[in-house]
Amino acid sequence: MAFPVAAISTLAWRNLWRNHRRTLIMLLAITVGVWAMIFMASLMRGMTDQMVRNGLQTLPGEVQIHQRDYLRDPSVVNSMDAPGGALLARLQEAPVAAWAGRVRVPAVIASERGNRGVTLLGIDPVAEAALGSLPDELVAGRALDGPGDRGLVIGANLARRLETAVGKRVVIMSQDTQNNVAERGARVVGIYRARLQGSEDRYVYAGRAAVQDLLGIGERISEIAVTGHDYRNVAPWVPRIAAAAGTGLEVLPWTELDTFLGSMLVVQDGFALVFMVVVFLALSFGLVNTLVMAVFERVREIGLMQALGMRPGMILGQIMLESLYLLLLGLALGNLLALVTVKPLESGIDISSVAQGMEMVGMGTTLYPVLHTADMLMSTTVVIVLGLLASLAPAWRASRLDPVAALNKT
Repeated sequence: MAFPVAAISTLAWRNLWRNHRRTLIMLLAITVGVWAMIFMASLMRGMTDQMVRNGLQTLPGEVQIHQRDYLRDPSVVNSMDAPGGALLARLQEAPVAAWAGRVRVPAVIASERGNRGVTLLGIDPVAEAALGSLPDELVAGRALDGPGDRGLVIGANLARRLETAVGKRVVIMSQDTQNNVAERGARVVGIYRARLQGSEDRYVYAGRAAVQDLLGIGERISEIAVTGHDYRNVAPWVPRIAAAAGTGLEVLPWTELDTFLGSMLVVQDGFALVFMVVVFLALSFGLVNTLVMAVFERVREIGLMQALGMRPGMILGQIMLESLYLLLLGLALGNLLALVTVKPLESGIDISSVAQGMEMVGMGTTLYPVLHTADMLMSTTVVIVLGLLASLAPAWRASRLDPVAALNKT
């Protein structure tokens, strides 16, 4: 005899609503549980994304190309030629969205009030803008107007420490290719504010050609930063860049340039799954209790159905369908609630009250939750798989009832 899907489905739906109060309480619990899974996942995803993006702004680009000794000794001695030939062609092909060559060297900046060790970045503002690595916000003055601009753009915190301002002159010093001190006076033309105060203290921006002239390195650069604007999918195209760069250059993705950020991304993805499993394991006790009570209330009814010829497999399927209906309803409501509550928050949650603590983990003063379809699908999978597994015990017990004993139960 074929399995009567339509009849069993109808019976399961009607039995689910025989006790409205119990069903609604369990439905509310599943809905809130699903919402909590997705909401917390979106907060964690937002935190991780912000930490990675802030890190990539500090370490601009998803891939960087250097002379092989540069990371060990970041001096002008370990500079490289501007890209050409096969490498330039590869940098101009998809999935590369933007790239920029820059001079990046340790330096000292001095005002009449003090001096600080900094990282001097000689940049092409147009290329850096496409890369997304320019300072977040200019609070005074102007941005660099080209690679030949001889002015400096410094961080607000650094300007405060040096007691300098837009229009004032400072001295910038570094080492040239002969290991001699190269220095020149420069005027502060802009002051920027970054999401992380550490960046304001560390980075000083200047025109690339002006820095090359200061260091006497011609057209050579320290590094090439590359982005595809998707930091999660870098691995497929890194080998192609590396092949075009040749053996004299080192091509590294951001996960190797900053292992802390890479490990944070892996931990976050794993923690989201663990959190979902733990939440639903707690909910599963309520689900099992609901189904067990439903079976106890219908022992005589189940015995009668067996006496009339309903096979144990049909009873098992009916109880499992009741569970599935409950889970699907809870999932639909939970996902809808998550959409309604998370989407309005994607514009940002102000966490300035704990800004100093959050800066220690690479975050700014605003948290941007991110609602990913993958997280919603993951929560759906966890709920359905664990929910049906939890339902097997009461469903199996119902299908194993002895018809005679069930009909004689008072």
